[in-house]
Amino acid sequence: MRTAAMHIKIILQLAGAEIRLRRWGRRFWRGLREWSGDAAYERYLRSTATRPKLTAEEFYLEQLNRRYSRPNRCC
Repeated sequence: MRTAAMHIKIILQLAGAEIRLRRWGRRFWRGLREWSGDAAYERYLRSTATRPKLTAEEFYLEQLNRRYSRPNRCC
């Protein structure tokens, strides 16, 4: 037969596991967004505190121009 203390211990262990899982999920999502480039605009906004900021569309077009305006040495 389980006592109340045992139930509380189990509940606290499950709560701790849930917190760790949520943290892991947030870190995974943040890493995935960084890897895919989805968070680039938010990073740009944080880094341009004093300069005029581009809109999201302008930033996206600037990124495309920067990426594809250089000569491609492939093949």
